[in-house]
Amino acid sequence: MKQILKVSLLAAAMSLVITGCQQDEKKADAAAGKAPEAKAEVKKDAASSALKTFEETSAYAIGQSMGRYIANTLERQQELGVKLDNAVIMQGVKDGLAKNSLLDEKQLEKALKDYDQKINEAAAKKAADDAKTSLEKGKKFLEENAKKKGVTVTKSGLQYEVLTEGKGDQPKASDIVKVHYTGTLIDGTKFDSSYDRNEPAEFPLDHVIPGWTEGVQLMKVGAKYKFYLPSQLAYGEQGAGSIPPNSVLVFEVELLSIGKDKADEAAKPAEAKK
Repeated sequence: MKQILKVSLLAAAMSLVITGCQQDEKKADAAAGKAPEAKAEVKKDAASSALKTFEETSAYAIGQSMGRYIANTLERQQELGVKLDNAVIMQGVKDGLAKNSLLDEKQLEKALKDYDQKINEAAAKKAADDAKTSLEKGKKFLEENAKKKGVTVTKSGLQYEVLTEGKGDQPKASDIVKVHYTGTLIDGTKFDSSYDRNEPAEFPLDHVIPGWTEGVQLMKVGAKYKFYLPSQLAYGEQGAGSIPPNSVLVFEVELLSIGKDKADEAAKPAEAKK
């Protein structure tokens, strides 16, 4: 789980100023009956012409970049149930610039540490809740899917259906296979596809997730199967990249060819030396 970074008050203030200006502009547009798109274009041109020097352009670019980053960070934290009062943030910024403070150094350090801890605890709770929800949804999906015509369930819990039957050989776990595939979550969200890259994937069959190792061995060259992998046969409680923890994964896999067994490939150089 990624740790959500602590936000400095000064950076937060920059974000709030930018957001506040944008909201004021929208209100003014609505009151005047002007098109937002036209107003935005004029504003952009005016701002660009105002940046005449290297220092002005650099300062604006730094502020804009920080503002966007902080705005996104604050938005994620609000999703965790931690919402900061904009007025209080602005007061903190003003006090900091004026070298005044309602807190001494120890109190300030403690407040920031407590804030950090609160964010991390909230993130951990959300991750746990999401993982539990994902597990429950996956279990329900597999129970219903197993009842569908044409779906076969193996002892491990792997589910599959034959879309196109093949006529060639079947691979062993130690073989290298070449496949085309598309992977989605149960809601249809696509997270990977060799078709989109227009490049088949090639790999040792025992070097991938368990559901693939088991499932592809059921196929013959030329076959196309649809696999439904329980989370324990995929990425489990950890998840991977854009794949949330405890996710059931759906793959459409086309077995294009079977390469040489890894043991046979490893033995070739030794035999050639004799």
